[in-house]
Amino acid sequence: MSRLGTFRFSAPLWQYPGEGSWYFVTVPEEISDDIADLTAGTRKGFGSVRVTATVGGTTWQTSVFPGKSGSYFLPVKKPVRIAEHLTEGSPVDTQLELADL
Repeated sequence: MSRLGTFRFSAPLWQYPGEGSWYFVTVPEEISDDIADLTAGTRKGFGSVRVTATVGGTTWQTSVFPGKSGSYFLPVKKPVRIAEHLTEGSPVDTQLELADL
């Protein structure tokens, strides 16, 4: 963590099985734990946390969502995948900034 509420990591892009073609990056467990600690009491519906995400030259506002494993998932929408030439399994260098700190 470089400054409070800002995190950098790299993780592979994966597609959620089922309809909708949703793609995600799993936030590493240690960072997910830090996000949970920093946002206790401020999380939105479904335990989501508002963030500003940056991948390559693309920055957007979204939310990360908690999974059953305890890690958060970052949805990566199609315009971002196209702009950054990401395909399933691609390593995604990501920066997250928590929006509500």
